[in-house]
Amino acid sequence: MKYSIIVPVFNRPDEVDELLESLCHQEEKDFEVIIVEDGSKKPCKDVCDKYAGILDLSYYYKENSGPGQSRNYGAERAKGEWLIVLDSDVVLPNDYLKAVETELSNHNSQFSTLNSQLAAWGGPDASHPSFTPIQKAISYSMTSFFTTGGIRGGKGKKLDKFFPRSYNMGIRREVYQELGGFTKMRFGEDIDFSYRIIEAGYKTALIPEAWVWHKRRTDFRKFFRQVYNSGIARINLEKRHPGTLKLVHMLPTVFTLGVIGCLLLFALGAELYIEGEWLDANGMRPHDNMHQGVGFVFCTLAMLPLLFYSSVIFIDSSIRNRSPWVGLLSIPAAFTQLMGYGFGFIESWWKRCILKQDEFTAFEKNFYK
Repeated sequence: MKYSIIVPVFNRPDEVDELLESLCHQEEKDFEVIIVEDGSKKPCKDVCDKYAGILDLSYYYKENSGPGQSRNYGAERAKGEWLIVLDSDVVLPNDYLKAVETELSNHNSQFSTLNSQLAAWGGPDASHPSFTPIQKAISYSMTSFFTTGGIRGGKGKKLDKFFPRSYNMGIRREVYQELGGFTKMRFGEDIDFSYRIIEAGYKTALIPEAWVWHKRRTDFRKFFRQVYNSGIARINLEKRHPGTLKLVHMLPTVFTLGVIGCLLLFALGAELYIEGEWLDANGMRPHDNMHQGVGFVFCTLAMLPLLFYSSVIFIDSSIRNRSPWVGLLSIPAAFTQLMGYGFGFIESWWKRCILKQDEFTAFEKNFYK
């Protein structure tokens, strides 16, 4: 068998139904599906039973241990040459596996040794027309050039030394087994695995044509928690893999500090403006408008960069999504994405780099025992 598709699931039967439905229409048929129920209170067994005679599908239920360990559980039972790890909230276009097969055949036929061939790959994600406006806005914030540089959602040229993410990731089975799969990190475990693959001397790449529709989070509160944990994981990953922290990883923190600075400047300007009005109203400085003038300048300087960035997000997202409403929602989505990550990064930097706490002591909830 060529491909084993492994999907960890936690309380998402409806999403699994949509994913399995999309797998029924794959042009490439040489694959099995392994669903690993990770201690869900809302199991998807009934959903899986619907596809038992259509797909080569295996369903397993286990106690909750997190997505990484659930993927490992599925990998131990997989028969395919390639293990494809997907999140339960993705939907595949009909030619997904065909695109993977074409790229792997074209690339690996040129090389005779395993280390020269692709050992792992990842694909981008996109927003489906049926997604809610908030889902589309969140998808935009995670794939736009003006937020993440567009790498995650790009369909441009292939990237060597790409770091696949677990929502859409393929690994050669013997490489997976050699490296022991995913660790017990609750967040960032996929990037940790990608780093270990590359550090072991294996080759990875982005396959732009192997893209998926990705629902992501359904509200801003859950989205903030997700990106906050990603910011925390970034420092933990640097501690595990020194030298992997790049300037681009710190940009959300710079953005966060910049927004805080703008808000403080606006608060100072507003205070000066109000103080100037109070002085004039009480006849104390009837001809002195300096407080109001300085306050107005401070408020203007504080708001201009925020308004400019918001305008860029609104215009670009409105055009890409063909919806001013999605464009408007993309503004809080972008701020949530960048500042959530930035706050998590700052907290992790303080605990790990300043207080010198180890990763488990600093963030016990970010690891599975």
